[in-house]
Amino acid sequence: MSTAGPDSVLDRAPSAPVAAVLALGANLGDAAATVAQAVRDLQDTPGLQVTGVSPVARTGPVGGPEGQPDYLNLVLTVTTGLSPASLLAVAQGIEEAHHRTREVRWGPRTLDIDVITYGDLVSGDPVLTLPHPRAHLRAFVLAPWSWLEPEATLSGERVADLAAQAEDAGSVTRVLGGEEPGGPAS
Repeated sequence: MSTAGPDSVLDRAPSAPVAAVLALGANLGDAAATVAQAVRDLQDTPGLQVTGVSPVARTGPVGGPEGQPDYLNLVLTVTTGLSPASLLAVAQGIEEAHHRTREVRWGPRTLDIDVITYGDLVSGDPVLTLPHPRAHLRAFVLAPWSWLEPEATLSGERVADLAAQAEDAGSVTRVLGGEEPGGPAS
């Protein structure tokens, strides 16, 4: 999976489970059902344990073509024995199972799963840059993450503070009730 070759840090499984953060989003079809099923798909993945699921956020699209519908977004915390490249492959496989196509950058999609962090790993590999290169700018990732883990940090800064400073902060609202994969938000 990695372009850096078989000895790449992205291809190495950890010696002990590693904490990771994944962000999910969808704005085509039945986005609520798709995101909920993707959470279940990740929960059923061998070598991966979901440790937390954020409340769902409804967000305006960031970048991409005009006129897209709003997104439903959430963040998962996981522990995994999978290598970073394998975790990315799992995410992309689940996207494909939900008919994800990659035609327009930042365009509408049935499902998007991004690896935001993988332990403390820093990678500039173009296949999987870690931490995610734009996560610190995206309230649609940061706000749900801060709801799940109020004291979380990203590159030494509180996720909640980054969420409040993000350009898209005003487009993020917490969804209560039916669109919540784990039931009603608390």
